Amino acid sequence: MKFYARRIAFYVVTLWATISLNFLLPRLLPGDPADILLAKMQRAGGELNETTVRNIKALLGGDSSSMWEQYVAYWGRMLQGDLGVSVTKYPTPVTELIAAALPWTVILVGIATVISFVLGVGIGAWVGWRRGTWVDHLVPFTTVLQSIPYFWLALVLVAIFSVALGVFPIFGGYDVWAFPDGPEWSWDFIGSAIYHGFLPALTIVLSSIGGWLLGMRNMMVSTVSEDYIVTAEAKGLKPMRILRTYATRNAAIPSIAGFSISLGFVVAGSIVMEQVFTYPGIGKLMIQSVQNSDYALMQGVFLVITVAVLAANFIMDIVYGFIDPRARHNV
Repeated sequence: MKFYARRIAFYVVTLWATISLNFLLPRLLPGDPADILLAKMQRAGGELNETTVRNIKALLGGDSSSMWEQYVAYWGRMLQGDLGVSVTKYPTPVTELIAAALPWTVILVGIATVISFVLGVGIGAWVGWRRGTWVDHLVPFTTVLQSIPYFWLALVLVAIFSVALGVFPIFGGYDVWAFPDGPEWSWDFIGSAIYHGFLPALTIVLSSIGGWLLGMRNMMVSTVSEDYIVTAEAKGLKPMRILRTYATRNAAIPSIAGFSISLGFVVAGSIVMEQVFTYPGIGKLMIQSVQNSDYALMQGVFLVITVAVLAANFIMDIVYGFIDPRARHNV
């Protein structure tokens, strides 16, 4: 209980600190969302009356209240699920924009991350078990794929499969011509989303599988030299049983810890991938918020990413305490 109490207290303090920084950092930047939106509206339609200016300042927080009053109001709105109004797509609430983009990122990046983890750990365990044979040649091949710049790999896949061969679409998360009213729950739409998401998912898998494979391979090489593996072999246990029950389960513990962190960053999306493929996810939304100085949208995206990463790490700490008792006793 002491271990879990300390971890809970640590994450509560960390969450408070990150939310406070999320509130403070945009306010240290020059200008404010209200002034930015007013400048855009003046360029588009000329002078604005005082009522419009006053309403926009009240809506976007461009008032004369103290920093502490704004901080308390920010917590109050956040606890009610109000993250403000986007300047980029005014007057759409930030929560609606995030809710529309989040499923695309979570499904695509989440599935691709799980596939790369399963393939990397599985192949890495096999390569580590068969160390010194021809299968070791898989390590430098996957390492080269991982060392290739992420954006360059995405552009190469687009150039080959989309431009040259015309097999996959160049951009988008679905066929906007076939579904002009937006996403819908139908098998045709799901098929279109899978078709558009194949190349982005392939980019993530190819660029990340090498890290899982190399890490698992090295852990397997270290694990198979342990005394309990030698004892299991001396007892005459079948090699496949030793591989599955003793070697792989113990060697995979560090990979499981890394996998939890990767799942947390799934919510952040893949900024480069979403930008190259014009994929409608959180990463693309983040770029739009930065380019348009949309502080409310920026804060909302950062908040969702922060909470997701902290939640993934917290869950992994709890699970790690169960699968590895040494973690509880060392705290």
